[in-house]
Amino acid sequence: MRDINLKATEYFEAVARLGTVTKAAQELGVSPSAVSQQIGMLESQFGVRLFRREKRRLILTLDGDRLFQTTTQAFSALRNARNAITRQRDARALTLRVSPSFGVRWLGPRIAAFAEANPDWNIRIDATPDFSAFETETVDFDLRYGLGGWTGLTVEGIMSDLVLPLCSPDYRDRLRQHGESAAEMLPHARLIDSVKTVYRWDVWLAVNRIELRNIAYPFRFDRSSMSIEMAKQGGGVALDNAHLCRAELERGDLVPLAVDCPVIEFPSYWFVCPPRHLNRRIVRRFLDWITAEAARDNAHTRALLAQAGCDFHQGDVQNMQVIAPNMLQ
Repeated sequence: MRDINLKATEYFEAVARLGTVTKAAQELGVSPSAVSQQIGMLESQFGVRLFRREKRRLILTLDGDRLFQTTTQAFSALRNARNAITRQRDARALTLRVSPSFGVRWLGPRIAAFAEANPDWNIRIDATPDFSAFETETVDFDLRYGLGGWTGLTVEGIMSDLVLPLCSPDYRDRLRQHGESAAEMLPHARLIDSVKTVYRWDVWLAVNRIELRNIAYPFRFDRSSMSIEMAKQGGGVALDNAHLCRAELERGDLVPLAVDCPVIEFPSYWFVCPPRHLNRRIVRRFLDWITAEAARDNAHTRALLAQAGCDFHQGDVQNMQVIAPNMLQ
């Protein structure tokens, strides 16, 4: 590239695109003689004529047209990149990271309301199972799933899990031929295992004193959204968070397997960031917004489950910390 006169090439591209030296000089902020001088230098370097003059207009020669097709694309791409970088630098941006299932099933249907209330902000959401490395990544905050306790960071509880066995109405009705209690139905059920949830089947069965011989999981998923969809399609019984499938519960696509075992409730979703990030007004605004949204959803979901006859039981977080490590869903 050192043998290519980039300045002369830029002047050539402007003249070829605009049709006259005068217009090119105006765009470039230089004199017409400076433009003509650079064009002459470029023609000398290539050893060919790039323009011919016809009735006070410059017309590209065959060689000039070949050079113009290449240079105009290159300079157009550079201008687009420059404009994008400038817009990104000048725009007000909010970047957050969220666990995939929570992002898709809970945050996704609600985030438009926050964006509408804050139209001057660009919002970027990374749905990933990885926590942010705040010292090396440009992320304002995480919405993490787990048991909390991340040292050195501001950690605010957002929402609790409401965990219970869920399945389609038809699948539940088929299992009821063996009885109406969970202990009677589960030995004949296909268990759907969400492998990254805190409260998995082995923990739940132990807490509820239900023993299954030769326990097996015909379906294992690393996303709650997939487990919930499988249960909705009649594929088995999923042990998952009612907050993530409230819409299916409202429509009757999913129902509690049995009401004799309580809904397990424990804090599980957290707003996490370095303390200094809360100095940004938009970060604090988002925290206030999502806390209020979660409270409304919690009241609605609890009422829905209570209407279905479910009781609630506070999960033993201390024991769960021993049984299940922090993981994102």
